[in-house]
Amino acid sequence: MTDLEAFCLGIVQGLTEFFPVSSSGHLVIFRSLFGIDDGGGLLFEIAVHVATLLAIVIYYRKRIVDLIGGFFSGRRDALRYVGMLGLGTLPAVIVGFSARDFIERQFQNPVATGIALLVTGGILWTTRWAKPRPEGQLVGSSAGLLHWRLALLVGCGQALAILPGISRSGTTVAVALALGIAPAAAAEFSFLLGIIAIAGAAVLMLPELAMASPEALGSLVYGSGAALVAGLAAIWAFVRMLEGGRFYLFAGYVWTVGGLFLLWTLGRG
Repeated sequence: MTDLEAFCLGIVQGLTEFFPVSSSGHLVIFRSLFGIDDGGGLLFEIAVHVATLLAIVIYYRKRIVDLIGGFFSGRRDALRYVGMLGLGTLPAVIVGFSARDFIERQFQNPVATGIALLVTGGILWTTRWAKPRPEGQLVGSSAGLLHWRLALLVGCGQALAILPGISRSGTTVAVALALGIAPAAAAEFSFLLGIIAIAGAAVLMLPELAMASPEALGSLVYGSGAALVAGLAAIWAFVRMLEGGRFYLFAGYVWTVGGLFLLWTLGRG
């Protein structure tokens, strides 16, 4: 992979990470269309995800500082919220450890990615019937709806989204909306949940990072920098669009991209 290709893929990652269109699916599509060989699949995937993780930290910095301070001071609502984030991470951890080889193979399987994008479209379309409960605005406070069942269900959505083509933000937010959580609160929990999952995946990839060639490291730097800048812009736009109540309209885009990519892939033989 050249530095320019890494830069372009980083922009794709940053722009699509926070919109419910599957950043991993788009990376597979761009690699396939332009014949980009990253030489390591999942390593580059994790690197650009870490960059968008930094975008989450920057965007939600006040909320994160508040949670950390509340956690160490023993504030009940902070302890509960952090506990639910940890609980929601468990499904992805279990899937990530038990099916790592299978997951890595899917990043080299364009047909599976095309099908997964169609599935993502179906998940997004269901949100048109989601109605937040009045108390759903209070997630994160002691009076909120956040409980262990919601955290686990959202976590299961995140575990499913390990597969390329399944949108992490789309699936987790869709589950939260279906359970009555307000859009802004659903986005916050989804993105903060992603910090733990992405950071954990990055730690697992450290041995491979240590063995990467200088050329590969250069590509990771270019890709990650582009993903960080694009991600900051995308997360700002996404939260405002989500509050507009038209989340399900992304389904049409995902169905179109997934369907065309699937036809192109099958047509190649």
